[in-house]
Formats: sequence, structure tokens, C-alpha cells
Amino acid sequence: MDWQELTDLTRGQPFVVERVRLAGSGVAVEGQFEPPQLAQLSVDDQVFVAAFVRSHGSIKEMERIFGVSYPTVKSRLNRIAEQLDFVEQLDIADTGPVSASAEIVDRLRRGEIDVRQALAELEGPR
Repeated sequence: MDWQELTDLTRGQPFVVERVRLAGSGVAVEGQFEPPQLAQLSVDDQVFVAAFVRSHGSIKEMERIFGVSYPTVKSRLNRIAEQLDFVEQLDIADTGPVSASAEIVDRLRRGEIDVRQALAELEGPR
């Protein structure tokens, strides 16, 4: 079963994965795992996000693909971003400062910090 089938089956209701088996090794892990946030989006929103990534973030290309206007694409992206709590949403036209989370990810990409440091900074003080 793939994520789209699971999303259709659950009809957008929250769910928890309780068993994960690693393909090829037969190792299984049991517990309670939330699916990744992108997998929790509706199938339509997953397709929209995939199209946005494939179009290299071009809103003009998204307008062409989906036959909708710039404000419609922007509105949908903003609505999807609101569902992703690890992303601090800035208006697409906003030229303000980059969010703290985005800055941490950028530092990780540049190799200035490692994954463990990035996770610690993203989680903040406990």
C-alpha cells in the first residue's frame, strides 16, 4: 500500500503507524509513529506540492499546469504551508527576515552545523 492509498483509506482522518518493517532485512519496529507531515496532506495537496517542486517553485508554471491564476496558486500554497508546522510561513511577497527554522536548515545545508546540532536548535530548550 502506498501513501496515496492510505490517505484515501483514512479519508483525511489522523492516523498512527504502529509497525514499520525495513524492506530487505526483515527487521520490524513497533511503536507509535506519526507519518511525515507531507504524507498527512490530502492526495490533492500532495500532488500540488509535488508539481510545485517539479516546476522548481515557479508559480507561473503552476498557473499553466493547473489552469488557475497567480492568487489561486499563492493562496493554496499558503493554505498548505499552514498545515506544515515545521515551516514558519511567510507571505510569498514578504521580503522580511528569514524564519529561524529556515536559517537553521540553511546552515545545515552549508555544512556549518551537523544534523544533531540542527535538531537540537529546532527543538529549542526543553
